[in-house]
Amino acid sequence: MLIETASSPSSPRHEMLQAGLDLLDQGITVFDADLRLVAWNRPFLQLLEFPDELAYIGAPFAGFIRYNAERGEYGPGDIETQIAERVTAARNFAPHVTERQRPNGRVLLLRGEPLANKGFVTLYSDVTEQRYIEHLTEHQNIQLDERVRRRTAQLENANANLRRASEENERIAAALRRNEERLRLINDTIPIMIGYVDQNEVYQYANKGYSDWYGYPGESVTGRAVLDLIGPHVYSQVRDPVKRALAGQQVTYEYQMERQGQTVFARSTLVPEFAVDGKNLGFFVFSQEITEQKRMQAALVQAQKMEAIGQLTGGLAHDFNNLLTVIIGNLAALQDHRPDDAEVNEFVEPALQSARRGVQLIKRLLTFSRQQPLEPKAVDIGNLIGSLAKLVRRSLPESIAVSTDLGGMTLHALVDPGQLESALLNFALNSRDAMPEGGRLHIAARAVELSTDAAAFDVAPGHYALIEVADNGCGMDATTLARACEPFFTTKRLGLGSGLGLAMAYGFAKQSGGGVAIQSQPEQGTTVLMVLPLAAPEPDVDAPGEDAALPASGELVLLVEDEPNVRRVVRQQLIDLGYPVIEAEDGVQALAMIDQIPDIAIVVSDVIMPGGLDGRQLADRVAMSQPDMRIVLMSGYTDEAEVGSDLPVLAKPFVRQDLARALRATNKEKQ
Repeated sequence: MLIETASSPSSPRHEMLQAGLDLLDQGITVFDADLRLVAWNRPFLQLLEFPDELAYIGAPFAGFIRYNAERGEYGPGDIETQIAERVTAARNFAPHVTERQRPNGRVLLLRGEPLANKGFVTLYSDVTEQRYIEHLTEHQNIQLDERVRRRTAQLENANANLRRASEENERIAAALRRNEERLRLINDTIPIMIGYVDQNEVYQYANKGYSDWYGYPGESVTGRAVLDLIGPHVYSQVRDPVKRALAGQQVTYEYQMERQGQTVFARSTLVPEFAVDGKNLGFFVFSQEITEQKRMQAALVQAQKMEAIGQLTGGLAHDFNNLLTVIIGNLAALQDHRPDDAEVNEFVEPALQSARRGVQLIKRLLTFSRQQPLEPKAVDIGNLIGSLAKLVRRSLPESIAVSTDLGGMTLHALVDPGQLESALLNFALNSRDAMPEGGRLHIAARAVELSTDAAAFDVAPGHYALIEVADNGCGMDATTLARACEPFFTTKRLGLGSGLGLAMAYGFAKQSGGGVAIQSQPEQGTTVLMVLPLAAPEPDVDAPGEDAALPASGELVLLVEDEPNVRRVVRQQLIDLGYPVIEAEDGVQALAMIDQIPDIAIVVSDVIMPGGLDGRQLADRVAMSQPDMRIVLMSGYTDEAEVGSDLPVLAKPFVRQDLARALRATNKEKQ
């Protein structure tokens, strides 16, 4: 830092603090209450490309603004107006953090903080290279020569007038104390942990941020050995960087430590200090906490994993649903053709049930990987919790007892069952983590009427289904409880949780018209309460006899499917429904057949097919050239069903009755 006084001797400690700040790759300025420059450092002039003569003790703030305005940094406009606006803002200074792109392309991060005795300090960081501290020691010799020259002038003046020197020294001592106080305030205000270690690995200086980081009162750090202060665990991580810094090498590294029961991370840069004769005197330590950055990186990795799982699950769903289409189609056909054969049905019925369970398993996988779109419907809460409890029992260790209480009554809520199941499963897994030595997990549901207590869930008064998930684990203190539903907030070790589970469950409940409340105390366990609006059970919309086969109409159907086994099953279903069928393996072949065979009345096509023309594109082509032709699309993956039109979409796997309903729907639309 450049501190200029009319004639002021500098103490070694002052020089050491100044040299330390000049080693920062961040610019610093301090203006007093009258907007006069009190202190600055050379990186400030370099980062903002100010000439040296513009900066001196007492330099007006407006001078820097005028220089910027005249070189066009604020864009077109009246220069005096630009200066006045910025001076007015400085007089009403408020803490701020902002970024500015310089004309030379560098991006600066500006952080301003008011000082206790009025005025303000501003920190300028070049974030273009990720705030790495630049090596500033090349400027040190120039600054030392300047201080020696000024000191010599002061001594010569003192020899000429001893009486005046005595009075002057008293004034200088007072000014020096003020400057040191200002430097200390600046060091303790900037968001960087600064320390200085001599060649014997003993701390000679630490600012407030550094002392607070290790939990020591400010001045108690000075004189302590590095190993004594940071402890053997942290020292084992930094031993090699410390040795390299004492050998004269600048080193940047990261380390972790336990603080207040949590793992925290920091990045440090060690900058050696050399005497004039080249001897290494020690090194400066510049550190900053990167715990939140680490957590964000872990959350990003977790999100990328979930995306990869979603993509993998989507592909598996498409292929697996094709397999199930063949299995269920053939088994259902065998059952239809041998309805009275008890020996055949004895084998067919269990196989059909297992195949249908496979369909539900695929839907659950898609829901877990967030590839299944929201499908709210009236869900039987008791049945869902009953089936979920079986899954939870298999997922938890035997040391955790699981119990349920469904109140002996039927409850229905209008929600997406997959999302509700995922939310409850997340609650249960959190309870598992809170009971590493075992315990009790209780899941209950009942109908409640909320009136004044509706505010606890942030919902309107009314009738709700209340779901309770309770454990007797370690619980949470008030601070943790207040942040439990924040995105990316987690008390688990890095890499063991993304901090999104409760946040997503809370968002799902709000979107469903309900809410979530959490009750917890340390060592007393945690209870998560979720309320969802009650809904009436959905009636059976199938009309009597709707599953019956359509009478043979003689309409020719073009079946487009690239999988031969799936094509064979669907062809047989169409024939059983009374339709003559011709087949195409892809969209290109199907278009050619439509152009050549005028008798085609209906197209039944898969969505995803090879050959450069999928089912969606085929449907668009047919709609343009043959508007009277009826079209039914088949999809083995739910997202493929979002075709952007009103065409019927038949989700694989399906049986003959499902196909009949889809064909009936197209017939009604054309009438």
